[in-house]
Amino acid sequence: MKQKTIYFKTENNLINSIKKSEDIKILKKPTGLFKLFSKKNYADIYFHTGNLDEDSIEEIKNSKITIANSFSFMNLILKKTNIDHKKVKVIYPSVNMVYEEPKLLKKDFLERFSLPINTKLIFFTANNFKNSGIKEFLDIVSNLSFMDFSVIIAGSKQQLAALDFILTKYHKLENKIIKIDVAKHNVDELYLISDIFLLPTHNKNIASSVIKAMFCECVVFTTMNNDAKEIIDVYATMEQPSDPSTPFKIDAILFDEKEMNSIKKQNREIAIEMSLDKNIEKFNDILLNI
Repeated sequence: MKQKTIYFKTENNLINSIKKSEDIKILKKPTGLFKLFSKKNYADIYFHTGNLDEDSIEEIKNSKITIANSFSFMNLILKKTNIDHKKVKVIYPSVNMVYEEPKLLKKDFLERFSLPINTKLIFFTANNFKNSGIKEFLDIVSNLSFMDFSVIIAGSKQQLAALDFILTKYHKLENKIIKIDVAKHNVDELYLISDIFLLPTHNKNIASSVIKAMFCECVVFTTMNNDAKEIIDVYATMEQPSDPSTPFKIDAILFDEKEMNSIKKQNREIAIEMSLDKNIEKFNDILLNI
């Protein structure tokens, strides 16, 4: 097969894997004087992420295929560029982690923090706590009727230190919050042991953490404004980060073990289709048809 060129602005698990292939050549953009005097080349496949600016639109119009990470982004690209819909494909962010049996991991975690064996764990993690809805998260979990739960909040040392100032307002959660420094703990394990992953995010771009949580058999709640709404159930979709119905919905799941387990299995089945191996297969199918 003749080498195909790809161009991207941000690396991810999928790109890191496929760029090792002999069939792939990374297209690098010229800089400085080379940019002024050399002929502009466009990639066969352009991985689009971030803002849809003029440079991105130029890449999209001139590449053979553009890969978007959600259907919402695909529709935006089609609207802004008026290109043929066959030229845009969707590959969701990839999950690249080893799935372990959660029961033993959770048992060890509960024992480490002296929690009862029937404790349900509600998880929050993000690179940017504020934009990802930490305040709304705390508002929601502080309004739950279900009592046998603990909250795991994982982030950088700086984020966790700043969180202490906010937590003074949430006396009801005083003995329920476990703060984890991501530099000192395997975050993948936290996804695996958690029952519910709650992300009341203000961000639009699809949250890869949602996919990872689903892969790890969590019940997931996130917002309508985030592109992850495409892969979660309508019941688990929040109208807005401060959706007042969310505590009632989470309570209903926590009080119904059978329903919780059913949703967990459904979520894992969906997310397995976004594993790195599956996404490499999708990319190879696209490659063969160029």
